[in-house]
Amino acid sequence: MSTSPEQRQRPEGEHEVKGLAFRDDDEAEPEAPPPRAVTARRVSWQKLTFLPALLVAVLLATWLWFRQADLDPISENALADGQVSKALWQHIELTVVSTFFVLIIAIPLGILLTRKAFRKATPVAMTIANMGQATPAIGLLALLVIWLGTGTRSALIGITLYAILPVLSNTIAGLKANDPTLLEAARGIGMSSMGVLSRVELPLAVPLILAGVRTALVLNVGTATLATFGGGGGLGVLITTGITNQRMPVLVLGSILTVSLALLVDWLASLAELLLRPRGLEVGT
Repeated sequence: MSTSPEQRQRPEGEHEVKGLAFRDDDEAEPEAPPPRAVTARRVSWQKLTFLPALLVAVLLATWLWFRQADLDPISENALADGQVSKALWQHIELTVVSTFFVLIIAIPLGILLTRKAFRKATPVAMTIANMGQATPAIGLLALLVIWLGTGTRSALIGITLYAILPVLSNTIAGLKANDPTLLEAARGIGMSSMGVLSRVELPLAVPLILAGVRTALVLNVGTATLATFGGGGGLGVLITTGITNQRMPVLVLGSILTVSLALLVDWLASLAELLLRPRGLEVGT
């Protein structure tokens, strides 16, 4: 039987079926290697040690400077009897308590405003939150002092109102950014509305929510310095004492402690942002 040129030139092991050439299984070409698995991003030792080491170095240098500094009686009186540690703990307490209230207000409110029955109220809520942040913090605190009087309560309310916006807006944005097909698939397998929210929507929105919480924490550390004008204490006491009495050591100490606390809080929040991120959303190399 005569063969065509194409048949004569076909490599051994190939067969033609209706014009298509196939190789035998024994002589199949090797498959491409599977893609390398994406590993979870882990916190590197640089992130774990660099900023704390820097803060320790700054605080140690400040302490050594105060050891050899010639303080006058006014400066010594402002820093004596544990007043520095008292102001520091007051500042930490103001930051932690105000952030707690921000979380229990902003996150549930953000979830509520993304539900179908309350979506029309979102512009009103965002307008009020924007007004709270647009108002100068010292002016807001002054209004609260006039209304509620001096004390920690006025300071906490002012700090909380000032930090609601980033958490609220990030919660709404994170929940709205979820892929609708994923939500429909979750409902399709029989999940309840609460199950979809807790097991699908919120885990997907965690990165944005944590970013908002990180911003709110840093805002609260800075705003808490103004609590001294309403009788709330904090590191602002040292700063205002240094300014009014023109005592540079007291002012420097209050400022360095405030900046160090803000950087430490930001580092802890960024660390929590990496550790609490759902594993399925982590991307690494």
